[in-house]
Amino acid sequence: MKYIFMATSANFGNMFSMAGASLFLPFLPLLPKQILLTNLLTDFPEMAIATDRVDDINIQSPQRWNLAFIKRFMITFGLLSSVFDFLTFGLLLFVFHAKEILFQTGWFTESVISATLIVLVVRTRLPFFKSLPGKYLSVATVFILVLVLALPVTPFAVWFGFSRLSLAYYGWMLLLIVVYIIAAELTKRWFYKKVFKLL
Repeated sequence: MKYIFMATSANFGNMFSMAGASLFLPFLPLLPKQILLTNLLTDFPEMAIATDRVDDINIQSPQRWNLAFIKRFMITFGLLSSVFDFLTFGLLLFVFHAKEILFQTGWFTESVISATLIVLVVRTRLPFFKSLPGKYLSVATVFILVLVLALPVTPFAVWFGFSRLSLAYYGWMLLLIVVYIIAAELTKRWFYKKVFKLL
């Protein structure tokens, strides 16, 4: 269930952002091979969910398959991720005046890092700092973060169509991701308090 919640919301958010960006950009927001790489990298930590710790609240009663709940979770957190994608688009276009390659590199980096870290928030109903992830999920998360940060400066960057990013962009991106994590935590509290009771 954790994997379904995370995968559906992340994929919905990415596709919503992709469709929205395509309406006003004169180029593809991400190349097909960059989309595939994004999916591969974001799925890697999620595969470790099977070994994750389980909160006591999740084993107090049997878990039921509730499609209405999954749908609302997907839309709520998918749209939240798209809000920060569009903020990233604005940052890249209006602050850094990014052209095609820089835009794709910037969004890829922000998208994968934020999606990887947000897993730690939405994987639990508790505040994320009160429910620490399992060992393998932690290792997978750190591995993906290091890989994504290093990728634009490796020889593979050219093959994937990436370029180097400025230190200033990393600073702005960090700020956006921190705000995103806080927003996701607050949204999660509201979601389980209001929506969960309605279903």
